[in-house]
Amino acid sequence: MNPTLGLGLFLAGLLSVKGLLKPTFLDQNHETLDRSREWKGRMAAKELAKRNMGFGFKLLKKLASIDSSRNIFFSPLSISTAFSMLSLGAQDTTLAEIKQGFNFRKMPEKDLHEGFHYLIRKLNQETQRVKMKLGNTLFIDQKLQPQREFLRDIKNLYYADTVPTNFQNTENAREQINDYVSEKTHGKINNLIKNIDSGTVMLLTNYIFFRAKWQYEFDPKSTKEEDFILERNNSVKVPMMFHGGMYEVGRDDQLSCTVLEIPYLKNITATFILPDEGKMRHLEEALQEDIFAKWKPLMLHRVVDVTVPKLHITGTHDLKRTLSHLGITRVFEEHGDLTRISPHRSLKVGEAVHEAELKMDEKGTEGAAGSGAQTLPMETPMPVKINKPYILIIHETLTPSILFLGKIVNPIGK
Repeated sequence: MNPTLGLGLFLAGLLSVKGLLKPTFLDQNHETLDRSREWKGRMAAKELAKRNMGFGFKLLKKLASIDSSRNIFFSPLSISTAFSMLSLGAQDTTLAEIKQGFNFRKMPEKDLHEGFHYLIRKLNQETQRVKMKLGNTLFIDQKLQPQREFLRDIKNLYYADTVPTNFQNTENAREQINDYVSEKTHGKINNLIKNIDSGTVMLLTNYIFFRAKWQYEFDPKSTKEEDFILERNNSVKVPMMFHGGMYEVGRDDQLSCTVLEIPYLKNITATFILPDEGKMRHLEEALQEDIFAKWKPLMLHRVVDVTVPKLHITGTHDLKRTLSHLGITRVFEEHGDLTRISPHRSLKVGEAVHEAELKMDEKGTEGAAGSGAQTLPMETPMPVKINKPYILIIHETLTPSILFLGKIVNPIGK
């Protein structure tokens, strides 16, 4: 009987939120989709985005229940993309667990993978001042020899690169992979992989890199040290940014929270959800995949005096432990079924790590011109001060697809 070999899964997300200039979608020199496939891909992506939103809220709730006093930050899209790609190699109960845990059940496999194909293609964009990159890479030892169909599908559907790697020398392999991820995230995530298990023959990485400018920048001269209220009425001094302008803002009385949208130009938005005193747990429990549709009629476009904290936080998550709470276990066990990757090898995911970083400040990229001034109607501004724990959603608005999701309990803490 063949020994069980290791498969590593490492996921990275980086969000440097500074505002936005107009994005241009790049086709990455891939084939131009015909209209029928484009339409089908868009419909599949909308369904997938809704399911991924449900998964993100489910994971947020689970992480918050483990430790309610820590910041939480992760990319639901990064995690879902990696496991959907992995599901191309899974069968039977292993595949069923992935589908159940990630809300993929009853979605035809063809639609699932075409949906990710469309999202990856549309989300990847780059201009001089805005970059978004969603990428997948498979590092493969020469002795594994995966199925051609698996390699073809991950390349054609997920634009995944395959990189030959000698896992016999685990230290050299670790350095090679970390250098690769560092390059793809512009040097922001440098040490994603701390060690590689002996017996590893394949390692899958997924990364999201996003850097942009606010549609309307905050003036650094208006940033002041103010109190941010923590649990038990404690507080910390944090730099709070201020801007008065036209924003979408609403009140959800059922969830006892205020909802504020701070946009980037066009199709990316940061949504801040501020629960009333003592209502954070109620909010976490109530977040559902249709939440944006629920909020849409509640939102008003009006003059708002916005005060939000500057941020620079990192979230690192052991997905092997966390996903087990969501019923995903077999892919990590010796009796799991990943035979569609290699029918003659017994494979398991030995380690699954996700790291995401968020940096949010007033300005755009260095040397960038400031945004134009807004003409505001003559009305009394509505003050919205994000000065206590809140939920943060960074999302693409057309699908809508959650790129990053966080619970911020201390802007200067972990």
